[in-house]
Amino acid sequence: MADIPVYMVVNLIVTDADTYRKYEKEFFPILKKHQGEFVTYDDRPIHLEGHSPREGRIIIFKFPSEQAAKDWYADADYQAISAFRRAGTSMVSLTLVHGLPSRK
Repeated sequence: MADIPVYMVVNLIVTDADTYRKYEKEFFPILKKHQGEFVTYDDRPIHLEGHSPREGRIIIFKFPSEQAAKDWYADADYQAISAFRRAGTSMVSLTLVHGLPSRK
């Protein structure tokens, strides 16, 4: 069975923009190293129904497989820079969502 894509959905609140920018600066090369793709972010998402997450930034990025996503998260370089994310934000959630398998 071929790998199916997975998406990371992040909800965080930036509490120290300068510290968070240190994280952002190093984030993209590590994402690409694991074949990840940035999809989008929104600082003013519109919640329409149900339990609303806290205010903050929603970020979505994609990996070609669950294993690639897990490898990214476990990467020593990522864990090192995540200290800046932890110091500069309040994390609400980091969620892995499986994509649909190919219908070929």
